[in-house]
Amino acid sequence: MWSIEGQRQSYAWGSPSALPEFLGRESDGAPFAELWFGAHPIAPAQVETDAGWQPLDRMIADRPRRILGDASLRRFGATLPYLLKMIAPAQPLSLQVHPSLDLARESFDAEEAAGVPLSADGRNYHDANHKPEMVYALTRFEALSGFRTPRRAASILEGLGTDLTDRLHALLIEQPNANGMRAAFRALFSPHLADAQNVVERVAAACAERLASGKSPSPRIDAVVGSLHAHYPGDTGVLAALLLNPVTLNPGEAMFVPAGAVHCYLSGLGVEIMANSDNVLRAGLTKKRVDTEEMLRCVSCVAAPPVRIAPEKVTDATEVFYVPVDDFELSVTTLADPPGMFQPHERIPGSGARILLALDGEVMVQTDLGRRRLRSGQAVLVSTEDGSVSVGGNGRLVQASVA
Repeated sequence: MWSIEGQRQSYAWGSPSALPEFLGRESDGAPFAELWFGAHPIAPAQVETDAGWQPLDRMIADRPRRILGDASLRRFGATLPYLLKMIAPAQPLSLQVHPSLDLARESFDAEEAAGVPLSADGRNYHDANHKPEMVYALTRFEALSGFRTPRRAASILEGLGTDLTDRLHALLIEQPNANGMRAAFRALFSPHLADAQNVVERVAAACAERLASGKSPSPRIDAVVGSLHAHYPGDTGVLAALLLNPVTLNPGEAMFVPAGAVHCYLSGLGVEIMANSDNVLRAGLTKKRVDTEEMLRCVSCVAAPPVRIAPEKVTDATEVFYVPVDDFELSVTTLADPPGMFQPHERIPGSGARILLALDGEVMVQTDLGRRRLRSGQAVLVSTEDGSVSVGGNGRLVQASVA
């Protein structure tokens, strides 16, 4: 078992205060968007070893069987199959989608064969992996995820009174299916959309007027359109909100985002776990690279409600969120031992290399080979050789492991 430190990502949408407060540090005033606890080569966590601190990806490469175990090596190769993050959006992230495993492999191989450098501006795929993900809310967490039914989207577009929304409304009434929704979504990002910035401004103004009148069929979405337009004025991704499901996660709730699901996180603080990938195809609401055509190749336009994952209570203290992929699962353990009592007694199920991250309070982690005390924001890597994991104390922690 080793102590590990996450790697900070300072994307512009990040909160300057939420993660410093979680970590018990002073804020430097700059955006602090994510904290990565994983082995992705873009930002591997740092591991404290007898020889000093070293990147987790290098450490795994040096001793893959010891850390990952034979079962994980056979299934995923010599890499940690998941990436655990803390995420703290203070403003909306990009409108994005993640590729399926087959598409990621094909597209990565194609870019490699074409000789596109990994660091090139035109590069879309930075690895050959899919990126299904789950977010577990620590505070109220707002998002957009997946397409509404075409008829419900049509009812929201109805009456806005702009040329674009009238055309989209007519399209979805005529084709209330995935084909109609795909056509409507594509229309928002068409290079032939005339005077796109003014179109977005007119629709946003119509949503604001409807919201103020008290006659909106979806006050929540009209408010989201206004918020997105304030952050990204003139971006046609703003209008995608009219087609998508709004989501609110309360603390302790979780949402799974499968490959192909268009989504956008809006605000909150949460734990995020995903397959070990950084393949993101963006359509808008960002200053980063946008490749609309590639995003449209990946996206599924079939109407689907947000995938909320209910945990399974495996012991009195531990809940496990089982997701429909093999790369990862997340457990949450809540301990309420008397103050000052740290005798580990709660066994946490899991397999392969595991990362345990304390969310609050103070907990003791014990394996067959040793023990470590963790406070909020501190984490350990548990190898396969470490054996079983038990915890005690007063606080809450999450464990990332292989499914």
